[in-house]
Amino acid sequence: MDTKVLSSGIHYSSLPESYVRPESERPRLSEVSQCDNVPVIDLGCEDRSHIVQQIALACINYGFFQVINHGVSKEAVERMLQVAHDFFGLPVEEKMKLYSDDPSKTMRLSTSFNVKKEKVHNWRDYLRLHCYPLHKYVPEWPSNPPSFK
Repeated sequence: MDTKVLSSGIHYSSLPESYVRPESERPRLSEVSQCDNVPVIDLGCEDRSHIVQQIALACINYGFFQVINHGVSKEAVERMLQVAHDFFGLPVEEKMKLYSDDPSKTMRLSTSFNVKKEKVHNWRDYLRLHCYPLHKYVPEWPSNPPSFK
């Protein structure tokens, strides 16, 4: 593949070989059970120990959960989604300024966690950003699009 990111605008007529998992490693959808009762954890609950217990049980029994009353406004979520859309919509040359295949970097654009070691890559692009403590990492965050920071 010529480009190292998938959000390059290239339209593929077939999946590149480096993204095809062997049959033995693919999920068997016939064995996936339906989950109608995803745990919902209310972070607005006053009892912190109850929240911690709910998270632990959800992780043990399901591996995931939904969070409500987290305090992040719908508008803030919409703005984050818009800036992510704007970032991944940038020209590939602009995004490639942030590309790295070094998994130890605290800020990098990539398709896989360790491109050099993985035999099969994931069909995705992601931007890894460390966030805590914020003052330490914000200076290395992208400045394009301007609304990113």
